[in-house]
Amino acid sequence: MPVINFSYSDLCSLIGEDIPRSVLEERIPLMGADMGDSENSTDDMSVEFFPDRPDLYSAEGIARALRSFFDISPGLQTYDTEESDIDVVIDENVKSLRPYFLCGAVLNLKITEDFLKSMMDLQEKLHLTIGRKRNKLAIGIHDLDKVAPPFTYSLEDPKSVRFSPLGHTEVMNLFEILEKHEKGREYASVLKDAKKYPIIRDSNGDVLSFPPIINGSLTTVTTDTKNVFVDVTGTDRKAVKGALDIVCTALAERGGRIASVRMEDSGDKFKSPDLTPIQKFVSVKECNKFLGTELDAKEMSHSLEKMGLGARPDGKEKISVTIPTTRTDIMHDVDIFEDVAIGYGFENFGGSYKLDNTVASRLNETVFSDNIRNIMIGLGFTEVTTLTLSNEKDEFTKSGMPGTETVTIKNPITEDHTCLRVNLFPSLMRILRHNRHRDLPQKIFEVGYVVKDMKNSLHLCAVTAASRTSFTESKSLAEAVLKELGCGYSIENCPYGTFVPGRGASVVIDGENAGVFGEVSPEVIAEFGINHPIIMFELNLDNQISKSASMF
Repeated sequence: MPVINFSYSDLCSLIGEDIPRSVLEERIPLMGADMGDSENSTDDMSVEFFPDRPDLYSAEGIARALRSFFDISPGLQTYDTEESDIDVVIDENVKSLRPYFLCGAVLNLKITEDFLKSMMDLQEKLHLTIGRKRNKLAIGIHDLDKVAPPFTYSLEDPKSVRFSPLGHTEVMNLFEILEKHEKGREYASVLKDAKKYPIIRDSNGDVLSFPPIINGSLTTVTTDTKNVFVDVTGTDRKAVKGALDIVCTALAERGGRIASVRMEDSGDKFKSPDLTPIQKFVSVKECNKFLGTELDAKEMSHSLEKMGLGARPDGKEKISVTIPTTRTDIMHDVDIFEDVAIGYGFENFGGSYKLDNTVASRLNETVFSDNIRNIMIGLGFTEVTTLTLSNEKDEFTKSGMPGTETVTIKNPITEDHTCLRVNLFPSLMRILRHNRHRDLPQKIFEVGYVVKDMKNSLHLCAVTAASRTSFTESKSLAEAVLKELGCGYSIENCPYGTFVPGRGASVVIDGENAGVFGEVSPEVIAEFGINHPIIMFELNLDNQISKSASMF
């Protein structure tokens, strides 16, 4: 979020009243901001405003908002716009690059150092935020008395235009500016692939600006400047207009007089800036429903006036709202409802808090799987967690498990991760392969999900690698788990290639296969690159076992 730095005394001068610093620090955050760190012993202050309020990116904008928020001068702030004799012509050839150009003038200014710094800071913050680092819009502020209208905005050949850019005395062409000037190097990408570049000239041919890169040094604004010309170019007309209106009204907050210029764009003639506010009607009922309040139309209108909007009841059911053109954040009714909430005061929402003591509890499925883990740890096994991703070769070819439909990865990164696993056993075998040089025995287990029939299914798998293993040991481990769970079961021969023939078995519960156990065949062990005997068991915990288990 943009941080606005300003002087406390300068802010009070703009507000027109001396407001205690402690009050500002307490109330400004209620407008939607964070106060920055600053020493009370100094005159400096800083505020971090939310990005949706570019009209508050300067001390002038903050002062205008605070006058309304503190009820000093609530409601819509209007600015008189006088006519000038300035003409601006937009050439048709700019439509292909930066088609939108709006400008205005502000006269009779008394520019101080604080004012000059605030003006430059506002310009840069608008460039970085709504300007998207000058891609969307770029702003130029010029000393009007150093140039002669009318002004033209057109595309020109980079080699044929030469001028002295801001901050330099050397005369350069546009290519040289992009290569040598710090702003040129920083923003050259905005004009990438362009064959001609935009230029703003006066009637004498003097260059005011090379947007969106740099202004000319001729029109540098100083504390001696009395009248300024503001230009905004860009690719989005709404953003361009919003930025122009924000800058011009900020300058007017310093006592300047806004003057409109006559613009001509492809035969269309109009005046700029146009500060005519926008009119909307909002429903009192909808606003109360949205905020959870019971405000009437008069109360809502006052809340909106505290936010710098014009508002008056239109009967009991609606409010007529007048929105200044600087409020580019207001696009829908809900944005107005938000201003009602801020103006009403967040501290006024809600009543006393009701604190009820609540006690959380685990799901039955979680209790069940935790009990399984405790059983396995009690049997001397160490828990591991493996990836859900696997591959068909490990799942079926190497493991000897029967083939089944898998959920495959459309664009796998590696051949090891091409599908979702349907069994835990291959994952644990990969763990043993990586640890085949470690001491024996190795006893590991996992309680995790596999994907069968396009559904997640919770499984338990345990493997033991030791110098000597047997079918009897695997049977005793599987039966120990089943008995701890209180399951009734029967055992049948298992023909899977996973096991040594005659040393593999299936666990049957209620006539359905609920798992397997046995002594892993040497062929499977070799396929996974392991050299030690291995026994295993794997149980499907989602079906008959969880249904028939007596413990939770």
